[in-house]
Amino acid sequence: MNCSKCLQKAVFSSPALCKNHFLAYFESKVKETIQKYKLLPNKKIKLVVACSGGKDSTVALYLLNKWGYKPTALAIDEGIKGYRPHTLLDLQKFCRENKIPLQIYSFQKEFGASLDKILKKLGGHPCYACGILRRYLLNQKSRSFDVIATGHNLDDESQSILMNLCNGNLALSANLGPKTGAFSHKKFTERIKPLYFCSEKEVMAYSLLKEFEVSYHECPYAYLSFRGKVRDGLNELELSEKNVNERLVKNFIGLLPAIRKKYSSAKEPQACRICGEAGRQEICRACQIVEQLVGNKTTVLKQQTSC
Repeated sequence: MNCSKCLQKAVFSSPALCKNHFLAYFESKVKETIQKYKLLPNKKIKLVVACSGGKDSTVALYLLNKWGYKPTALAIDEGIKGYRPHTLLDLQKFCRENKIPLQIYSFQKEFGASLDKILKKLGGHPCYACGILRRYLLNQKSRSFDVIATGHNLDDESQSILMNLCNGNLALSANLGPKTGAFSHKKFTERIKPLYFCSEKEVMAYSLLKEFEVSYHECPYAYLSFRGKVRDGLNELELSEKNVNERLVKNFIGLLPAIRKKYSSAKEPQACRICGEAGRQEICRACQIVEQLVGNKTTVLKQQTSC
């Protein structure tokens, strides 16, 4: 198969493009998303990128740095044995080579226990505790910045849309989109998703073609998650229904203004009685988890899925 723009051998099939044309296509797609949705109005914005050392966040970090936004990388070490240490080493090397500032915060230091230890002591679904504590730290540690960018791609978004529908929680979908949040709050850092319209395959191809030293292995707890089941279902559907993820996301974008309007009047977060962070309850869910750890309670965490 040849490139649709030249006679060189294609390295990507849909669209059929050679290496150089695919890289240009991918970058223009990300730039278009940034410009169309005004994710980064200017280069004076203080930008931090949530990074894991995986392909998605590394690609986002690379491009935002390449285009002069001067990002800082922010990583959370959950304490997943045999997995996170390796990805953080990749991230540290990448940031060092590209002269990007890197901040790393750990569950162990911030909460007194790694994710592995939390699960051993409290039980429950891995994604529930991890999702709550990770989002808590990302929000808290990004507060000195104007915007936090994540590596969420098209497939991630379509999965989130379907998960919220299956769980009967449409209110959560108000926080989706290229620029998240149904409302602003002084304790919430605005989040953006530059890779929003890039598929998993496109991000993978870009990372491989750029020869980024990143891990392509998923979290060892991922197979337990509801997201994993939704992802597998969508991937299977994609085989017979081409571009189903793209169609799902684009249709959702059309509905998003109405969804946000409906849920914008919902009760705003209140300050947690313990830590002062914004939450929906008197004691935020992160502090509830920490209280169980410190109090030596054996209550199993409510089994919800957050990833």
